Amino acid sequence: MAGHVNMMDDCLISNLPPATLRSVLRLLVSQGSTTQRPFVEHIRAKFYKSPPVFESAERLFSEDDIATPEGLAYLAQTRCIFSCKLAQESLPYLEHFVKAIPQAGVRWTESSALAQTLQKFDGDIVQAVQALKESRPEPTPTLLTALQSLLASIEACSTYCQSTPPTPLPFPFLRAHRQLRDVLAILFPSSQEPPPLTAGSQSLTNVIIDSTKIETTPLGPLQVPRLFNGLWQVSSPSWGSASGRAQQAALLAALRWGLVAADMADHYGDAELIYGDFRNGLEPGVRGALYAATKWCVFAPIPSPVTTAFVLDAVRERCRRLGGRVELLQFHWQDYESKQYLDILVELIRITKLHPDLVATIGLCNFDSEHTEECCEYLIAQTGEVGIVSNQVQFSLVDARPLHKMVHVCEKYGLKLLTYGTFCGGFLSSRWLDQPAPEVYLESNQLTPSQRKYFDMILTWSPWPAFQALLRALSAVADKHSVSIPNVAARWVLQQPSVGAVIVGTRLGVSDHVADNLRVFQFALDNDDISAINAVVLGERGEKSSALYERLGDCGSEYRKMH
Repeated sequence: MAGHVNMMDDCLISNLPPATLRSVLRLLVSQGSTTQRPFVEHIRAKFYKSPPVFESAERLFSEDDIATPEGLAYLAQTRCIFSCKLAQESLPYLEHFVKAIPQAGVRWTESSALAQTLQKFDGDIVQAVQALKESRPEPTPTLLTALQSLLASIEACSTYCQSTPPTPLPFPFLRAHRQLRDVLAILFPSSQEPPPLTAGSQSLTNVIIDSTKIETTPLGPLQVPRLFNGLWQVSSPSWGSASGRAQQAALLAALRWGLVAADMADHYGDAELIYGDFRNGLEPGVRGALYAATKWCVFAPIPSPVTTAFVLDAVRERCRRLGGRVELLQFHWQDYESKQYLDILVELIRITKLHPDLVATIGLCNFDSEHTEECCEYLIAQTGEVGIVSNQVQFSLVDARPLHKMVHVCEKYGLKLLTYGTFCGGFLSSRWLDQPAPEVYLESNQLTPSQRKYFDMILTWSPWPAFQALLRALSAVADKHSVSIPNVAARWVLQQPSVGAVIVGTRLGVSDHVADNLRVFQFALDNDDISAINAVVLGERGEKSSALYERLGDCGSEYRKMH
């Protein structure tokens, strides 16, 4: 019976502290669609029955620099609307909040609580619009009006910021404006595209790149650094929010250090838009040094036959968002039972020959060893060459599955591995040395989505005491070389067979570890270091790594089990 629960369970629900209740909900929802679907559907039904109210501008913004309780509560409700898959329904609530800013005549300084709230709200709009994109809505006149109205409110806010005396206010919605222009181009390609806003941008002239401290590796015809900036974390404010200007400054700082490559995807929020705007703001001589690696991820059956036009449209869509060439397009295919991915890869390789101005090289993403080899053999048969240059997979001290089969496939066909998860969401650091295992769903721990994911990965590898033994071993090696634990973790992966580069998650404008990350190129692990580390991470006879492989399957298998 719907709504009926055991009396003792009902007593728990009624009396648990809110933080503990949230922890319980996170745990239940993480169990899969059986619990996640009714959770979301129940919330949606509640919103349909009793939609949240539109607060007045005066209650949303009562004082300069202040984030009011009413405003914060309104934003929390709005996040719930788009997070329960009501992205289109959230648009009027987003617009109302933006319109209230000039209506209230509120002002803010760069570091105030209100500025931080607006910065996070900018990320909220990005996330809501991304959810709208991924829902593939019907492009109705009603939706067009709603999107254009929200865009107009942001442009009016830009005008308000520029005209406020005595000095212009820092414009907070550069990312949102880009994302809205993009969704209009996707859903309504015949509509007139509004021009980009310049408010919030900064000059990118006289940039000098110092690559002297960077190791590089060939990836197809191009030479790339062995560290990539990973932009997954801009997909959600859960990792922290930064303004468009702060993100641009972070990319610029990394570029000056020689980190010229970035990894992103079509579903990483506005990552492609951020990087494309940054790259195109640089002078031509500098712009050409950058390396954009993005993805085409196919999670569901494709709506049309595999034709050159279909594949070329997908390539052009990513080029449009990046505002230029894709140096590496990484292809992910969810369902191995459907063999269309083989013909798509053939078309992609041909496009690199016919349209090198659009895409330079093709790679795979989260393909397992068997299907990577299948792709290589098919491409050789159809095109006379392997064609692809890489496969992006998870590879770390606690997930050494690529060593079982993948590195041998890569060696056979001349592929490089681009690896992620190498720092385990930050757990492979001195911060967690001699610390108890965290309660991942407890709100006070403030773990990021990455940390929740990789904590589960750690426990799948070994219990927490074994992870502490690993940290102690890494700390000893780090002290020996006068580097950090993350440096040792990255160096170990870089010294494995067929590894081309490590992708380091970058919280653009929120935190900065570039200087420390570059120290990975200042040393090498010797045989004693590697033997000591391998004894802990792989087991004396490789038993730990073999057990993990048996439990999870080959590279990428864990993602396919989720769907």
